Order: sequence, then structure tokens, then C-alpha cells
Amino acid sequence: MFFIKQELPINGQIRAKEVQVIDENGEKKGKMSLNDALDFAAEKKLDLVLVSPNAEVPVCKIMNYGKYKFEQSKREKEARKKQKVLEVKEIRITPNIEQHDFEFKAKNARKFISDGNKVKITVKFRGRELNYVKLGEKILNDFIEALSDVASPEKKPVLEGKNMFIILAKK
Repeated sequence: MFFIKQELPINGQIRAKEVQVIDENGEKKGKMSLNDALDFAAEKKLDLVLVSPNAEVPVCKIMNYGKYKFEQSKREKEARKKQKVLEVKEIRITPNIEQHDFEFKAKNARKFISDGNKVKITVKFRGRELNYVKLGEKILNDFIEALSDVASPEKKPVLEGKNMFIILAKK
């Protein structure tokens, strides 16, 4: 996923008649005509970059634009590296789950939660099992109880069509 950054106008791309100039050390040099500012930047072998075009008098900064863009892309890359993508892992069960299967699925759910993901536990009702919604709700409550030390439910069990689900998130 790439975002197109708005390019800052530099040197000849700047269209203002008069600009406020800030030099490479961050010191204000005051108002100058655009030609004088361009000459001042060329003297120092740097670029004149328009940083604030919407100000009363547009503000330009003298800098090495290539180096600035490189450092900006490096910072963005570092920020993306530190980002954690949150996933929702799903565990599907039926209302008549056996004890061993329940323990196995609860162990997997515990592992997913400790990895920092959310867990969606879905009870799928087939055929006449839909008459025993309370049984499915009991199983989901058992999951909540079994994982209560590491996770908490985001909301109560919800029945949607033939499925009842709950989402557990890390405490």
C-alpha cells in the first residue's frame, strides 16, 4: 500500500512574487523577492522549497531537497515497520462439541490472544440444532470463562441467522 505524497514546489516551480525566507540553519532571513531568494539559495548550492504556500507571505526554506525526501521516506518506512496489523482469528464450533475438542480450541484461542489478535468464536447451528440456542450460548460462556484470565468479551453472544458468535480481545 503506497500513498502518493504531495510534492513541495521547489526553485522554478514557485509562483509567488515575494517570499519569506528561512535559511538552512532555521534562521529567518525576512521577506525577499523570489529572484533574490533563488539567487540566495543558488549561492549556497541548495534548493529553495515552498513549505507554507497558504501563509499571507508564502514561506520558503533553503535545504537540500533530495536529502530531505530521502530522510522523509526513511522515517515513513520506520513507522510502517513498527505498526502492528490486528487480525481477527475465527474458531468455528458446533453446539454439541466434545470436552477434548473444547479444550483444544480454547488452547488455540489462548495462543491467538497472546499473539495480540482478537478471536471470533462462532457456534454454527445445523438443522434442528437451531432449537437449542441456549446450548450454544452456554458453550460461548464456557469459552469466556476458560479464557477469562487473558481475554474479555467485546459484547454478549450474538445470534445472526444460523450462527452465534462472540469476539474476545486481550485484556
